[in-house]
Amino acid sequence: MLENSKAFASYSVDDAEKAKHFYSQILGLKVIQDNDMGGVLTIKIKEGISVLIYPKTNHIPSTYTVLNFPVDDIVKTVAQLKAYGAKFNRYDEKDLKTDENDICRGNGGPSIAWFTDPAGNILSIIEVDFE
Repeated sequence: MLENSKAFASYSVDDAEKAKHFYSQILGLKVIQDNDMGGVLTIKIKEGISVLIYPKTNHIPSTYTVLNFPVDDIVKTVAQLKAYGAKFNRYDEKDLKTDENDICRGNGGPSIAWFTDPAGNILSIIEVDFE
């Protein structure tokens, strides 16, 4: 029924200008802002993949990961994002621990590191084997 739909993800932020700077300057993504639609941002990740980010005055940050970025070298990517100012989350819980580089390893899945956008939404980079 929806197999031919051009679905997209969306989530809110409290400040479209801060989000635009973060996604374009820190993450290096193409960002299109539509001021006719109240400052809605369209993040272009790859051909045909878009994420809609919309300003919301009563925004509440996500408590879960809203967007995942697969990478082939998580250590290098974390270091680069930190150099650009990204803030990574640290966890020291029974089932969720990050190391000195803010990377979670060995929980039965791939290595993953979580960080937040300026609105507090949780994003991740996740190491995958592209072969």
